[in-house]
Amino acid sequence: MTVNFRGDPTAVGYFEPTRFEADVYDCEVTEGSIPTELDGTFYRVGGDWFYPPKFHDDSPFNADGYVTMFRFSNGSVDYRGRFVRTPRYLADAKVRRQLFGYYRNGRTDDPSVRGVSRNVANTNLIAHAGKLFALKEDSRPMMIDPDTLETLGEWDFHGDYGAPTFTAHPKVDHATGEMITYGYEVDGDASNAIAVYFIDKGGRVTRSVRFAAPYVSMIHDIAVSEKHIVFPVYGMVTNAERLQAGKIHWGWDGSQSTYYGVLPRDGSAKDVRWFKGPERAVVHTFNAVTRGNKLVMEAPISDSNPFPFFPNVDGSPFDRARGRTVVRRVTLDLHSRSGDWTEEILYPDAPGALSRLDDRYITHPYRYGFMGFADATKPFDTARGGEMRGRITNSYGRFDFASGGLQAFFAGDVHGLQECSFAPRSAGAPEGDGFLLGVASNYAERNSELVVVDATTLRQVARVRMPFRLSNQIHGIYVPSGDLPRAAA
Repeated sequence: MTVNFRGDPTAVGYFEPTRFEADVYDCEVTEGSIPTELDGTFYRVGGDWFYPPKFHDDSPFNADGYVTMFRFSNGSVDYRGRFVRTPRYLADAKVRRQLFGYYRNGRTDDPSVRGVSRNVANTNLIAHAGKLFALKEDSRPMMIDPDTLETLGEWDFHGDYGAPTFTAHPKVDHATGEMITYGYEVDGDASNAIAVYFIDKGGRVTRSVRFAAPYVSMIHDIAVSEKHIVFPVYGMVTNAERLQAGKIHWGWDGSQSTYYGVLPRDGSAKDVRWFKGPERAVVHTFNAVTRGNKLVMEAPISDSNPFPFFPNVDGSPFDRARGRTVVRRVTLDLHSRSGDWTEEILYPDAPGALSRLDDRYITHPYRYGFMGFADATKPFDTARGGEMRGRITNSYGRFDFASGGLQAFFAGDVHGLQECSFAPRSAGAPEGDGFLLGVASNYAERNSELVVVDATTLRQVARVRMPFRLSNQIHGIYVPSGDLPRAAA
């Protein structure tokens, strides 16, 4: 069958699928120099359609997983990119066409692949217990070889992870090595059951907690403090009727209240408490801190649906203004009897959604967050880069949650930025002392550039020119040398 993406309105210009794998040894550094303190690997994952989607209005979250790595050592950096060879990818490749239908709706698949895992492993990566995993929240983790990027297969933590789903955003406590993770819709599509798992630094499940959400919702991310876990439940909903009708998994219901479920880290299902408030979307979080009877969380939050490809269930058009995401602080009073919550907008002029942290401070008191955002005051050269103004992230920010300060790095007037990851300058460096690593899309030259930014000053340290466009990234991580096994040079 002939491959043709012309019927996909999203596969245009810079955003066409790349559909190739590559290795670049000793990448070209065009500006600055690679810091010798960087000794580790920046892993990225995202979606890249190898075959055109079955439906033109499908979600980009349904594309095939593609993992890339930038390995830093002695002032040099090497690149590798590979598709994740999931059962779904292999089934498509065998017949040379797309067999899988709408995002998270197996009823729209070709009958020949009923029962085949729909895992695309395209959302995030986690390194834990000496293993590297590519994650997709409707499936279990997909183990990846950290050197070759070979796909090794799904992992169930020695048979002790019983849920069929696993979040794209588990949290690892740097002090203990414990991973706190969860799955939602664990009783099947459109179920409101949540299962939380605690996995020790050796990769063994130590205990689990199971409870029900107020309604079935996308629970893409959580926040964890030293004492509590926060589960945001909001109006991205589904139901059995929707799926049986052959629709995409999620739709937005603005009439739903937003809930924050709080589970003590040492608690059980009976200890879960739900705080209720108005319509919001809480897709990602920075972190949370327990201060006395107050549980405080910072997160990029929007007033309504942030995703134009997940339609409003009432048929109303996507509202870009209400879907705009800005950093807010949510406070939950654990002694309050009212069950409501309060929030404040911290950075109204820095809209962005992909929040990051110095990962050593996840689950612990912290001061700084990092995130790409759209700075409306910065220029964009439409003559060279096309009509991209208002559609791209152009800056990385260092958000100081203690002082309210914001430092920023601007990528350039024909560039857009993908999510950044934080790399500490050394194992014992103070919080936020290190580098931001990210990929900039050069819309004028139609190639990609790796940027290395000093995370304390937000000044560029190095820029690495790639000889092609990189596949689109959703999330990424930096893994210091020694945390994962390496092959001999």
